[in-house]
Amino acid sequence: MDDDEKPATFASPACFLHEVDPAYSGLTGPFDLQAWTDVNRWRKSERERLIAARLAVPAETRALHGHAIAAGVLAEIGDLTDRIVSAYWPFRGEPDLRPFLQTVAERGGRTALPVVVEKGRPLEFHLWQAGEALSRGVWNIPVPAAQRPCLPDIVIAPVVGYDPTCYRLGYGGGFFDRTLAAMPKKPRVIGVGYSAARLATIYPQPHDIAMDVIVTEAGTIRPYVSTVRALT
Repeated sequence: MDDDEKPATFASPACFLHEVDPAYSGLTGPFDLQAWTDVNRWRKSERERLIAARLAVPAETRALHGHAIAAGVLAEIGDLTDRIVSAYWPFRGEPDLRPFLQTVAERGGRTALPVVVEKGRPLEFHLWQAGEALSRGVWNIPVPAAQRPCLPDIVIAPVVGYDPTCYRLGYGGGFFDRTLAAMPKKPRVIGVGYSAARLATIYPQPHDIAMDVIVTEAGTIRPYVSTVRALT
């Protein structure tokens, strides 16, 4: 969702600080306004393009991709005993990981969903498992009806786009970056999305936080850092 859209009044999936004005985000220090504006405009255009492209994919194909992504995430996590895993409710063609959450519970883990408290504040995570009551959140996305806040060990974050260094293009609301910065202990963060959403770069800015890995139906992407030898 773009910042200039008017959301409802409840909760939403996690998203990053890619489109938020620096004054709103609380960022300080030297800052290139033109570069910010150019990246902001480019990200908005790419977000719209990538969402339209994934919605054009047949639902059956997206479901198959979702199964493959879930299998990849499970392999990446390993032992789930007593670990809290937060995922999300699928939105606008995102991979559907609701069956994955059931598998986590079956394997001894605990599951949670993200909840938006209000604009400008970090997300909260609340325990929830299949069969428990839900209420409607921002953009009419279901969230846990019971308030049982928790600190997840693993957070699954849907991506609109991603690059080879595991930076994530999100919806632009700023919640996810703000949440990671505020957490007393950083969880393992796994981005999930479709391989077609790969970009050469998202032009990461100082406030952007990379995923630990990104899992697609085609495999797992681990960040690399390219280096250039200085000429002497």
